[in-house]
Amino acid sequence: MTTPAQTHRRAEQTKPLGPSYKWIALSNTTLGVLMVTINQSIVLIALPNIFNGIGLNPLDSGNTSYLLWMMMGFLVVTAVLVVSFGKLGDMYGRVRMYNLGFAVFTVCSILLSVSWMHGANAALWLIGWRIVQGVGGALLFANSTAIITDAFPATRRGTALGINAIAAIAGSFIGLILGGVLGPVNWHWIFLVSVPVGVFGTFWAYIKLHDTGVRKKAKIDWWGNVTFAVGLISILVGITYGLQPYGGHTMGWTNPAVLGALIGGIVILVVFLIIESKVKEPLFRLSLFRDRTFAAGNLASLLTALGRGGLQFMLIIWLQGIWLPQHGYSFEDTPLWAGIYMIPLTVGFLLAAPLSGMLSDKLGHRYFTVGGTLITALSFALLLAIPVNFSYGVFALLLVINGIGSGMFASPNRAEIMNAVPPDQRGVGAGMNATFQNSSMVLSIGIFFSLMVVGLSHSLPTTMHDGLVAQGVPDQAAQTVSHLPPIAVLFAAFLGYNPMKQLLGSQLDHLPPGHASYLTGRSYFPRLITEPFHQGLVIAFLFAIIACVIAAFASLLTKRRKSPQHESVGSELAGVAGEADGGIGELNTPQMSPNGYGPLPTESFVHEGTGSQGSHGVEGFVHDGRGNPVAYAAITIAGPDGHQLGRTNTGEDGRYAFQAPPGDYLVITTAPGWSPEAATVLVGSFGAVQDFVLVPDETGPTGEMRGVVRSPDGIPLGGITTTVTDETGEVVATTTTGPDGSYQITGLADGHYTLVAAGHRPATVAVQVGGDEPATVRVALGE
Repeated sequence: MTTPAQTHRRAEQTKPLGPSYKWIALSNTTLGVLMVTINQSIVLIALPNIFNGIGLNPLDSGNTSYLLWMMMGFLVVTAVLVVSFGKLGDMYGRVRMYNLGFAVFTVCSILLSVSWMHGANAALWLIGWRIVQGVGGALLFANSTAIITDAFPATRRGTALGINAIAAIAGSFIGLILGGVLGPVNWHWIFLVSVPVGVFGTFWAYIKLHDTGVRKKAKIDWWGNVTFAVGLISILVGITYGLQPYGGHTMGWTNPAVLGALIGGIVILVVFLIIESKVKEPLFRLSLFRDRTFAAGNLASLLTALGRGGLQFMLIIWLQGIWLPQHGYSFEDTPLWAGIYMIPLTVGFLLAAPLSGMLSDKLGHRYFTVGGTLITALSFALLLAIPVNFSYGVFALLLVINGIGSGMFASPNRAEIMNAVPPDQRGVGAGMNATFQNSSMVLSIGIFFSLMVVGLSHSLPTTMHDGLVAQGVPDQAAQTVSHLPPIAVLFAAFLGYNPMKQLLGSQLDHLPPGHASYLTGRSYFPRLITEPFHQGLVIAFLFAIIACVIAAFASLLTKRRKSPQHESVGSELAGVAGEADGGIGELNTPQMSPNGYGPLPTESFVHEGTGSQGSHGVEGFVHDGRGNPVAYAAITIAGPDGHQLGRTNTGEDGRYAFQAPPGDYLVITTAPGWSPEAATVLVGSFGAVQDFVLVPDETGPTGEMRGVVRSPDGIPLGGITTTVTDETGEVVATTTTGPDGSYQITGLADGHYTLVAAGHRPATVAVQVGGDEPATVRVALGE
């Protein structure tokens, strides 16, 4: 039985959303992304406070796995689940999945903050709920981009995604500062800070967000889900444990278990790809990669994430382990100040991301994706050129340049990827993109730490041994400490511990006080590690430069699509009323006129039956706003000049489909007893999807037809094509408004007609011709 609350919400869902809805959708999804990214980095910077609070030393050899899973567990889970959750969003509603993600994330934040245990049990409790929290994060990540894409037309999509990207990068650095401030006070607060935001966002999303996207019912690809999850988890777990020492090796890449996880994961993912090529409704729609823009855009996104993902860790270690102690900061204070000193990176991103989003909507995406990756590569090269003990002004400038490059790339890249995805697959398309980014983050951490350890392993042991012996440490003890895995040194610096105090431990008690004080002071460790660290930094940043340059070439391969200002009014409606502007899959090109439009004979437009997919064409669903189909409605397709090109009817399920050459078309829907509707639709390489919501026709008898067409502001518009169709959907008259916006159509027989004024957003009016007086029909075009 339907409750009054459900009835009210259903009524709210069927109301016109209005032009402000897209900003509601953007603000809510931006809040969700901001909350998740703050939570990611706040935990990262507060790890020392967390482990101190639960009484566990993360640098003990037996506890390293707890540290790694606290750092990377969330990333692993989100990387694995975003595609599956994007697919579920396509099937059952993106807003529904997004709301669930907000709720799960908030509940987990509460449970993470109430841990009463200590030691290993407390660590397992935190890791477990962090993994579940990653499920909520995956639901948010998988559907937020798709919700924005549904809500905004392509003419503003880059701007919207740029604002959303700002929240992501800003959240990561806000989290660093919040973690540095709240962690020392009470580590529970770093989880509690997300709770009020999560509670507000959950209810706001439930009340205000609407599922406006194209849904596509399908069977769940269970085998695809299982093989994808097992394969990717195996690889990411292998990377995680590859960072730990094994036997006499500084890292675990020769560990049979790690090799087995990596090789086995790759084999399972190959099986996954085979399955996806065979099943009817795959999780991972491989056909999307036939679109060069989607494939090249995702490759560029993956490579830039590889180059940029480990940057934060390297810069934090650089600041915390070397620069900040040399400039008077205690090791315990370095986590907070590292976040503060990295703010210029955020500033650069904040400057570039919204501007590149707006400009790319007008000028095209490739200028910004290619330029952004090359600027990022240049910043890495310049960072290599400065000394390890740098002048902060120069360092801050290079961070700004790096942020500008990343900001230039981010939103145009996401926009071109999402513009290439059909509307009914935006959830899975966004999920695939998020999987590449999150997986590359884990892979990047593994690569950067591994390359850094390779650099440190060459000279650090000898340098450390000689320095310790010179300060009175016994040779045997110096040998033991100097041959500890370099990863322990990096983690100590990264966590804000005093590295030498952690490494020497009880040995300090046997040294003269002056020598012990010198070894644990703010200058000895930074000088000790400077040269070996720089060698590792060179290797790591060279990898980042290469990745960014290849990403620039990949971005060059994306197609230059039609300028957004020519996108269909159907796509503009998508930003206001939730109607789709994209396509339905890979289609074959039929015979077409040389200019791509018409007029063409009706035979060129073939009705494919309800819900089917033809070559380049239009399909959609005509309903009453509550999901009830309007059967046998007349669907008429006209060219931009108003000439009729084809006609068909919806089936009993309210669905229709046409084959049509690429181009702009006017699609008009009429049905007895319903007010007509129309939309201009751009048919591209994926075809187009255009749904219509009809309302009951309450017009009464009028007269002959004439009137004025005006803009939303009331300004008369000349040169507007007005088209009249009869009850069967046949175009019976076409004219153009004069300079004063007036039109006059004569010679019509008595009966019911539909008048369509085709402008930026078409306006439709039902008219009954007959009687003694001409019908005066004044039309105001929509925004």
